[in-house]
Amino acid sequence: MDKNKQDLHKEYFNLGVAFTGVPSQDELAHCPGVPTEMRMQHGRVACIECVQQIPCNPCEGLCKFGAITIGEEITNLPKLHEDNCVGCGLCVAGCPGLAITILDRSYSKREATIDFPFEYLPLPAVGAWVDAVNRAGEVVCKGRILRVLKPESYQGTAVICMAIPQEYLNEVRSMKRLPKQDRRE
Repeated sequence: MDKNKQDLHKEYFNLGVAFTGVPSQDELAHCPGVPTEMRMQHGRVACIECVQQIPCNPCEGLCKFGAITIGEEITNLPKLHEDNCVGCGLCVAGCPGLAITILDRSYSKREATIDFPFEYLPLPAVGAWVDAVNRAGEVVCKGRILRVLKPESYQGTAVICMAIPQEYLNEVRSMKRLPKQDRRE
Protein backbone atom coordinates (compact mmCIF):
# COMPACT_ATOMS: atom_id res chain seq x y z
CA MET A 1 0.00 0.00 0.00
CA ASP A 2 1.50 3.37 -0.94
CA LYS A 3 1.99 6.12 1.67
CA ASN A 4 -1.12 8.15 0.68
CA LYS A 5 -3.35 5.09 0.92
CA GLN A 6 -1.79 4.16 4.28
CA ASP A 7 -2.46 7.66 5.63
CA LEU A 8 -6.08 7.58 4.43
CA HIS A 9 -6.50 4.10 5.89
CA LYS A 10 -5.21 5.23 9.31
CA GLU A 11 -7.36 8.37 9.20
CA TYR A 12 -10.47 6.33 8.34
CA PHE A 13 -9.99 3.91 11.23
CA ASN A 14 -9.28 6.74 13.66
CA LEU A 15 -12.88 7.93 13.20
CA GLY A 16 -14.04 5.24 15.60
CA VAL A 17 -16.66 2.58 15.97
CA ALA A 18 -19.66 4.80 15.16
CA PHE A 19 -18.26 5.51 11.69
CA THR A 20 -16.27 2.39 10.81
CA GLY A 21 -17.44 -0.38 13.13
CA VAL A 22 -13.87 -0.53 14.47
CA PRO A 23 -12.88 1.18 17.74
CA SER A 24 -10.25 3.89 17.33
CA GLN A 25 -7.06 3.95 19.39
CA ASP A 26 -8.46 6.94 21.27
CA GLU A 27 -11.66 5.04 22.11
CA LEU A 28 -9.66 2.03 23.30
CA ALA A 29 -7.37 4.22 25.40
CA HIS A 30 -10.41 5.55 27.29
CA CYS A 31 -12.18 2.21 27.58
CA PRO A 32 -12.62 1.12 31.24
CA GLY A 33 -12.64 -2.55 30.24
CA VAL A 34 -9.08 -2.81 28.90
CA PRO A 35 -6.56 -4.40 31.32
CA THR A 36 -3.17 -2.93 32.08
CA GLU A 37 -0.06 -4.33 30.44
CA MET A 38 1.18 -5.44 33.87
CA ARG A 39 -1.99 -7.46 34.50
CA MET A 40 -1.76 -9.19 31.10
CA GLN A 41 1.74 -10.37 32.04
CA HIS A 42 0.37 -12.16 35.13
CA GLY A 43 -1.99 -14.51 33.31
CA ARG A 44 -5.36 -14.74 31.63
CA VAL A 45 -7.52 -11.61 31.90
CA ALA A 46 -10.63 -10.28 30.18
CA CYS A 47 -10.30 -7.40 27.72
CA ILE A 48 -13.63 -5.64 27.19
CA GLU A 49 -13.43 -3.40 24.12
CA CYS A 50 -16.94 -2.07 24.49
CA VAL A 51 -16.74 1.62 23.58
CA GLN A 52 -20.39 2.52 22.96
CA GLN A 53 -22.82 3.46 25.70
CA ILE A 54 -25.70 1.17 24.77
CA PRO A 55 -28.20 -0.63 27.02
CA CYS A 56 -26.38 -3.90 27.59
CA ASN A 57 -25.17 -5.78 30.68
CA PRO A 58 -24.95 -9.59 30.23
CA CYS A 59 -21.21 -9.59 31.03
CA GLU A 60 -21.83 -8.24 34.53
CA GLY A 61 -24.27 -11.05 35.35
CA LEU A 62 -22.04 -13.75 33.84
CA CYS A 63 -18.99 -12.87 35.93
CA LYS A 64 -19.09 -14.80 39.21
CA PHE A 65 -15.99 -13.02 40.49
CA GLY A 66 -17.18 -9.39 40.38
CA ALA A 67 -14.58 -8.54 37.76
CA ILE A 68 -17.07 -6.73 35.48
CA THR A 69 -19.47 -4.03 36.59
CA ILE A 70 -21.86 -1.82 34.68
CA GLY A 71 -23.48 0.00 37.59
CA GLU A 72 -27.02 1.25 37.96
CA GLU A 73 -27.17 2.98 34.59
CA ILE A 74 -27.47 0.18 32.00
CA THR A 75 -25.78 2.33 29.35
CA ASN A 76 -22.55 2.65 31.36
CA LEU A 77 -19.47 1.15 29.75
CA PRO A 78 -18.40 -2.10 31.42
CA LYS A 79 -15.58 -1.62 33.91
CA LEU A 80 -13.00 -4.35 34.37
CA HIS A 81 -11.75 -4.92 37.92
CA GLU A 82 -8.64 -6.70 36.72
CA ASP A 83 -7.55 -7.95 40.14
CA ASN A 84 -10.81 -9.92 40.43
CA CYS A 85 -10.58 -11.46 36.95
CA VAL A 86 -9.43 -15.10 36.83
CA GLY A 87 -9.67 -15.33 33.03
CA CYS A 88 -12.34 -18.05 33.09
CA GLY A 89 -13.80 -16.75 29.81
CA LEU A 90 -17.52 -17.09 30.61
CA CYS A 91 -18.02 -13.49 29.53
CA VAL A 92 -16.50 -14.04 26.06
CA ALA A 93 -19.35 -16.09 24.58
CA GLY A 94 -21.98 -14.18 26.55
CA CYS A 95 -21.23 -10.76 25.08
CA PRO A 96 -23.80 -10.05 22.33
CA GLY A 97 -21.44 -7.48 20.79
CA LEU A 98 -18.53 -9.97 20.61
CA ALA A 99 -16.44 -7.29 22.33
CA ILE A 100 -14.70 -9.43 24.97
CA THR A 101 -11.50 -11.44 24.60
CA ILE A 102 -9.17 -13.12 27.09
CA LEU A 103 -5.52 -12.06 26.81
CA ASP A 104 -2.49 -13.79 28.31
CA ARG A 105 1.11 -12.60 27.97
CA SER A 106 2.36 -15.24 30.45
CA TYR A 107 1.87 -18.18 28.04
CA SER A 108 5.55 -18.23 26.96
CA LYS A 109 8.44 -15.87 26.25
CA ARG A 110 7.71 -15.85 22.50
CA GLU A 111 3.95 -16.38 22.38
CA ALA A 112 0.87 -14.90 24.00
CA THR A 113 -2.67 -16.24 23.79
CA ILE A 114 -6.00 -14.73 22.94
CA ASP A 115 -9.41 -16.34 23.44
CA PHE A 116 -12.04 -14.81 21.16
CA PRO A 117 -15.66 -15.44 20.14
CA PHE A 118 -16.17 -16.99 16.72
CA GLU A 119 -19.55 -17.51 15.05
CA TYR A 120 -18.52 -18.88 11.64
CA LEU A 121 -18.29 -22.38 10.25
CA PRO A 122 -16.21 -24.32 9.73
CA LEU A 123 -14.38 -24.09 13.03
CA PRO A 124 -10.61 -24.50 12.95
CA ALA A 125 -8.97 -27.71 14.16
CA VAL A 126 -6.77 -27.72 17.23
CA GLY A 127 -3.16 -27.39 16.06
CA ALA A 128 -4.08 -25.64 12.80
CA TRP A 129 -2.20 -22.53 11.68
CA VAL A 130 -4.57 -19.72 10.68
CA ASP A 131 -4.40 -16.07 9.66
CA ALA A 132 -4.75 -13.91 12.76
CA VAL A 133 -6.57 -10.63 12.08
CA ASN A 134 -6.89 -7.22 13.73
CA ARG A 135 -10.09 -5.40 14.68
CA ALA A 136 -10.63 -4.36 11.05
CA GLY A 137 -10.25 -7.94 9.76
CA GLU A 138 -6.82 -7.37 8.25
CA VAL A 139 -4.28 -10.20 8.47
CA VAL A 140 -1.54 -9.40 11.00
CA CYS A 141 0.33 -12.69 11.51
CA LYS A 142 -0.12 -16.45 11.76
CA GLY A 143 -1.73 -17.99 14.84
CA ARG A 144 -1.84 -21.55 16.15
CA ILE A 145 -5.15 -22.91 17.44
CA LEU A 146 -4.80 -24.29 20.97
CA ARG A 147 -8.43 -24.89 21.92
CA VAL A 148 -11.93 -24.69 20.46
CA LEU A 149 -14.79 -24.57 22.95
CA LYS A 150 -18.43 -24.80 21.92
CA PRO A 151 -20.55 -26.08 24.81
CA GLU A 152 -24.33 -25.88 24.49
CA SER A 153 -24.38 -23.16 27.16
CA TYR A 154 -22.55 -20.83 24.74
CA GLN A 155 -25.66 -20.78 22.52
CA GLY A 156 -23.88 -21.18 19.18
CA THR A 157 -20.84 -19.01 19.86
CA ALA A 158 -17.55 -20.89 19.87
CA VAL A 159 -14.61 -19.56 21.88
CA ILE A 160 -11.25 -20.17 20.25
CA CYS A 161 -7.89 -19.94 22.00
CA MET A 162 -5.02 -19.03 19.69
CA ALA A 163 -1.27 -18.59 20.30
CA ILE A 164 0.31 -15.65 18.51
CA PRO A 165 3.69 -13.87 18.67
CA GLN A 166 3.90 -11.68 21.80
CA GLU A 167 4.37 -8.49 19.79
CA TYR A 168 0.91 -8.77 18.22
CA LEU A 169 -1.24 -9.31 21.33
CA ASN A 170 -2.49 -5.71 21.43
CA GLU A 171 -3.44 -5.87 17.75
CA VAL A 172 -4.83 -9.36 16.99
CA ARG A 173 -8.49 -9.91 17.91
CA SER A 174 -9.68 -12.88 15.83
CA MET A 175 -8.85 -15.14 12.92
CA LYS A 176 -9.68 -14.99 9.24
CA ARG A 177 -12.77 -16.95 8.35
CA LEU A 178 -11.98 -20.35 6.88
CA PRO A 179 -13.31 -21.32 3.44
CA LYS A 180 -16.57 -23.23 3.41
CA GLN A 181 -16.13 -26.95 3.09
CA ASP A 182 -17.74 -28.73 0.17
CA ARG A 183 -20.32 -31.01 1.78
CA ARG A 184 -20.98 -33.01 -1.40
CA GLU A 185 -19.30 -36.41 -1.41
